[in-house]
Amino acid sequence: MSTVLAVHRRTARRTAIVTAVLAVAVLAVFLLALSIGDFPIGLPDVVRTLFGGGTVRDNYIVLRLRLPRALAGLLVGFAFGLSGALFQRLLRNPLASPDVIGVTAGSSLAAVLCLITFGLSGLVVPAAALTGGLATSVLIYVLAWRRGVTGHRLVLVGIGVAALAASAMSYLLTRADVRIAAQALVWITGSFGRVAWGEVRMAAVFLVVLAPAALLLGRALTVLQLGDDAAKGLGLRVERVRLGLLALAAALCGVATSVGGPIAFVAFLSGPIATRVLRTGRPGLVPSALVGALITLLADFAAQHLFSGAHQLPVGVVTGAVGAPYLLYLLATSNRGAGS
Repeated sequence: MSTVLAVHRRTARRTAIVTAVLAVAVLAVFLLALSIGDFPIGLPDVVRTLFGGGTVRDNYIVLRLRLPRALAGLLVGFAFGLSGALFQRLLRNPLASPDVIGVTAGSSLAAVLCLITFGLSGLVVPAAALTGGLATSVLIYVLAWRRGVTGHRLVLVGIGVAALAASAMSYLLTRADVRIAAQALVWITGSFGRVAWGEVRMAAVFLVVLAPAALLLGRALTVLQLGDDAAKGLGLRVERVRLGLLALAAALCGVATSVGGPIAFVAFLSGPIATRVLRTGRPGLVPSALVGALITLLADFAAQHLFSGAHQLPVGVVTGAVGAPYLLYLLATSNRGAGS
């Protein structure tokens, strides 16, 4: 018993230290994003501006031009990281992240449909993206249901739904005006180039509600991973809890996509990186969310400054270039394990 308690204390201490280090790293990259640009501003001046003591020039550059984009990266990455960890732990499958199983594709399709077919714009488009992500999650869950939902079946159904959504988006783009198609590309690759304060506020309001609820209900994940029979024996309402966690994970993904678009592989990578750093064998939810925020902020910083001049990459291109090799590695190692 004393050995178990010692291991538990050591794990808790390591988790707390890693979480604190990740939070400091996120804060550092966030401030760096506010400082570096065409008009560099020193970090002391950035901090002074955030607390209301900046000059007119610094207020305009930091608060109006850079802060919405940096906050969007922080909130979107946090939501994607938390959503991905929930999906992967709940379904016990490293491939079960929302960008792989089609949730983000459903959000993107809804946004593109609003832009191209109905000619809508403004906050209606991100609201449609949020609704589309939730509707896609329900569709995937219903199609994967066979007296319960297994991670393997849900991943396969989700990949099929993602392919259908991608085909539909390609068809819509062929019918669109060139200018509208350029706007729609944001919802296919992912970008913070046109993010506005209204979208940032909307994401912040949703996350204030969704993130605590996900962390609170996420405590049941440890019991769920013992198996359905053992969880029921311990008094857990398995299907209700599982459905609630899936709904929260899908809502977090929808919120993230509604602001930044379907930024590839952030949700997919955050959990495994957090697991590797924690060395606990499973991703912690808060560390995974912080890893997601760190990946997104770093990727957006690289997207803005990787090439000189006015040309900027969409952030989804950078995350895709990093995440795709890991996906191939995961698939290759899984195939070797299946064949042995």
